[in-house]
Amino acid sequence: MTSARAMTLLIVLLLTVLLTGCFSSNPQDIEAFTMPYMAEVSSSSYVLSPPDVIEVHCSRVPEIDLQEQQIRPDGRVSFEGVGEMDAAGKTPAQVANELRDKILEFYKESLIGERPVDVRVVAFRSKRYYVLGEVAFPGAQAYSGRDTVLGAIALAGSPTVLAWQERIQIIRPARGENGRPRIFEVNFDRMAAHGDMSKNVLLEEGDIIFVPPTILAAAAMKIEEFIRPIARAFTGYYITTRPQASAIGAGATGY
Repeated sequence: MTSARAMTLLIVLLLTVLLTGCFSSNPQDIEAFTMPYMAEVSSSSYVLSPPDVIEVHCSRVPEIDLQEQQIRPDGRVSFEGVGEMDAAGKTPAQVANELRDKILEFYKESLIGERPVDVRVVAFRSKRYYVLGEVAFPGAQAYSGRDTVLGAIALAGSPTVLAWQERIQIIRPARGENGRPRIFEVNFDRMAAHGDMSKNVLLEEGDIIFVPPTILAAAAMKIEEFIRPIARAFTGYYITTRPQASAIGAGATGY
């Protein structure tokens, strides 16, 4: 057996051992996540931060109805006819309540109805979660407060042909000094192809979805990384030592 072939087999063996042992997920960790049906169908619990954009709905006061405001770096917004107010660190519902009080102070309007003033987030810009690994568009995604595993992977362009769809990792980083990361696995093929939504949990800010490559795909990528510099060096050596043959070959294929 040649030394190159022995090295290749060793790399494949090591990758197999590493990849099959690196996933330290705990099925019980799913209890730290929230299922969509267990949470309110709204973003009222979303905490605003710069540079989120909010929109006010108040039909009784046309001057501010449908106004959009981006939260400034100082955490404040300014509404025509009402003035400035703090928004960062509060939920849309809290901002709506404070805005209602200001409207009553300035306009003396009798605001009736269940929600006479409504504040909605129209651009989620301050918080992120992450989809990494074998997806079409890996990277950070805007967190809205209603993001699920299935929706996040779909937004990232779905798994690639190299993805290990049965072993996608959902990771919630440690909270606090004594906390530990929460990790569990999702079988995306079972979820997308068979409708199994038992692990389609709601994400939180900072969560990570890692779509690993299959063992064979990872091994192939590592072998390619190992072989590529050797191939480049050999090609450079061949061109340097046999320039005449290279020129003849180039001329034979030209027109």
